[in-house]
Amino acid sequence: MSKETRKKSSKAASGSPTPRKKGTQTRTKATKKPATTQQAATRKSTKASTVAASHKATSKQLKSSESTAAPARAAKGALSEGQKAPAFGLPRDGGGLARLADYAGKKLVLFFYPRADTPGCTREAIDFSRLKDAFTAAGTSVLGISADPPKAQEKFRDKHKLAVPLISDERHEMLEAYGAWGEKSMYGRTFLGILRTTVLVGADGRVARIWRNVRVDGHAEDVLAAATSL
Repeated sequence: MSKETRKKSSKAASGSPTPRKKGTQTRTKATKKPATTQQAATRKSTKASTVAASHKATSKQLKSSESTAAPARAAKGALSEGQKAPAFGLPRDGGGLARLADYAGKKLVLFFYPRADTPGCTREAIDFSRLKDAFTAAGTSVLGISADPPKAQEKFRDKHKLAVPLISDERHEMLEAYGAWGEKSMYGRTFLGILRTTVLVGADGRVARIWRNVRVDGHAEDVLAAATSL
């Protein structure tokens, strides 16, 4: 074999592995893409599972809360119909005091609401304000009571143009005396608070009617009917 022939043979032998390396790299790149796609799919699946788990947990909590919710309960020994109405003298919106003695010989409606300027309490106060003239015609005065300070009551009155006096019982003395303070349950939590209650006091100073766990819709009309027939 001549020198020139051996050189050509050597080049051909040494160059043959090169195409195999390229082929290996190509296969390696080809196998990386599915791995990346798989990771992305795994992340998406994990994220979707987390969201689903989150929604599931919230839904369970709400369902549990609704199932464990119980009607509010007044304290033992709460006021009952036929008893003498407890005396009170508390600050009211616009200054001064509101006293039971001021309404002696007249019929009086006391509606106790949990908190000023919240949806249910606002609708209730607006309903009693709307019917104020009808209550007056029935010889009946109307007072609203909550534990909000007088300034909050005045802001509540002005915002919604309320026409009935609002009493502030920050120490819960009147609330407790009339059985409008007791155990409540909400979202699985039990605590003490104001129970939405209405009391109708007759002209004789005795409790003629008590509405506990009040539903706001149509309530003011029911109270007016009772006051008119008393």
